[in-house]
Amino acid sequence: MTAEILDASSFAAPVRAVRSLVLLGDSTPVGIGDPLPGGGWRGFGLLLLDSLGERGLVRYANTSFPGARMSDVHRRQLPGAVRHRPDVAVLMVGMNDTLRSDFDPVALGQDYDAVVAGLRDAGAAVLTVRFHDHSRVFWLPGPLRRRLRQRIEQLNEVTDDLVRRHGIGCLDLHALPGGYDRAAWSVDRLHPSERGHRMLAVGFGELLVQAGFAVPSPVPLTLGGGRRVTAAHHMLWLVFKGLPWLGRRGRDLVPYAAAIVLQELRGVPVRSVPADHAEF
Repeated sequence: MTAEILDASSFAAPVRAVRSLVLLGDSTPVGIGDPLPGGGWRGFGLLLLDSLGERGLVRYANTSFPGARMSDVHRRQLPGAVRHRPDVAVLMVGMNDTLRSDFDPVALGQDYDAVVAGLRDAGAAVLTVRFHDHSRVFWLPGPLRRRLRQRIEQLNEVTDDLVRRHGIGCLDLHALPGGYDRAAWSVDRLHPSERGHRMLAVGFGELLVQAGFAVPSPVPLTLGGGRRVTAAHHMLWLVFKGLPWLGRRGRDLVPYAAAIVLQELRGVPVRSVPADHAEF
């Protein structure tokens, strides 16, 4: 009797095409930071979509909206995402929660778990993120910087637990090559630039390949197709967007920052202040 030699590749899992992609989350999945020449935003979602094949062959829905928190994704975005019957769902949300005085990692975790479970029950492969240290990108006073870093760590701990329990894919933004480079960030330092969005699309594409999905046209990091952002755009943003934003948020930020500084000076653990005074 002779032994039959089998090709090891015959045991490999079949590559699966993505036929339906949905995005859930806040302003980054919306695409803010990656403007199109004719107006509007592109972002990593459309870049990732184009890497999966012809657009007409892949259904796409983006349920995200600016300012969304985890509870918004649970209550307002999840139902629509599930109705889309996604093969793949990309979830990117949480930073707005860390920037509020009523931040509650337990409640956030419950909403987060419900969103992931709902998407998994709908048959979707779920991709999410671990967040970077945003204080390395957007300057904040020392006490606020330490507070934000602590909250991001708590958010990431919740994410780590969900990744383990649900077996979902996770892109670690802190470890993303070039993630802290200035070129990866838009003028507001809050959203990725075109390059940053491309980096996200590349990272999510690699996670899809690891999960057995086909990514026939990987996203290049070379810039193209977006609107070129010049020094004039930076100045216009500062005058018409940045300064008004600081004016609106300053009324909230200053009392919150002052409360944190005073409590640190007294050696008192930092406590939350009313939510209507802390949004920024």
